[in-house]
Amino acid sequence: MKKIGFIGTGVMGASIVKHLLKAGYPVAVYNRTKSKTDELIAKGATWHETPASVTKESDVVFTIVGYPKDVEEVYLGKNGILQEATPDKILVDMTTSTPTLAKKLFNKGQKLNIQVLDAPVSGGNLGAKNGTLTIMVGGNEEAYRQVEPIFEVFSGKVKLQGLAGSGQHTKMANQIMIAGTMTGMTELLIYANAAGLNLESVLDTVGGGSAQNWSLTNYAPRILKEDFTAGFFVKHFVKDLKIALDEAKKMEIQLPGTSLAEKLYEKLEEQGDGDDGTQALIKLWWPEGKAIPKND
Repeated sequence: MKKIGFIGTGVMGASIVKHLLKAGYPVAVYNRTKSKTDELIAKGATWHETPASVTKESDVVFTIVGYPKDVEEVYLGKNGILQEATPDKILVDMTTSTPTLAKKLFNKGQKLNIQVLDAPVSGGNLGAKNGTLTIMVGGNEEAYRQVEPIFEVFSGKVKLQGLAGSGQHTKMANQIMIAGTMTGMTELLIYANAAGLNLESVLDTVGGGSAQNWSLTNYAPRILKEDFTAGFFVKHFVKDLKIALDEAKKMEIQLPGTSLAEKLYEKLEEQGDGDDGTQALIKLWWPEGKAIPKND
């Protein structure tokens, strides 16, 4: 089996590594906070001190970190991946990053005869835990075919979208849709509550009709339980929406709904809720979090 390198073992990465280990792949891991790899090492992963060291020992190297600047550091920085990457290796960035950076890394890889795929994922912590992530890939088709069996270990759907950067563009389209469903789900709750309706009854009813969507099914019940733990961080969603709007500007298109969602989530982050899950958007109307109004 191919030897796997995995850099970034946060909420998503740790679950993915567990699936790879369970499938029998040897996995070398690196994370800035070493303690986040302890459970993985106990399950059989091997710790390495730098991304370069992980790369040296691996056939395929996956990365999933926080922000584009982290991607650049991991790939291009001192002791970064490209310090040890050779033409026999394939590099896969699953971070939600910019299409521009994806193309930059692809082009740098081409100069070294190394294939780099951009492969952001959707599905949140539950998708990672259950091995049902959706993976959107950009890059060389031959490299994709080589990695596809590994993708299938932790995904429910994976598809090559086109050339380098196409995976990131597809993820931006995904986040644009989610922005709409999250604001819609939040306003549904606000409206139904103001009308004096039973919120659980409303969710059960509209969730069975044409208003049904992933956000409504998965996040609205968490709000009613006052559960704002992160399946996907507010601070990361703000980053994603800013990328989407920046790319839209480059393409000279207007996304007014996404622009509004970005402003709302940025306000939520500014008030100190950046480490909450995206369902915390409701706190802009119910500020205390626990103060969800109850209609008798």
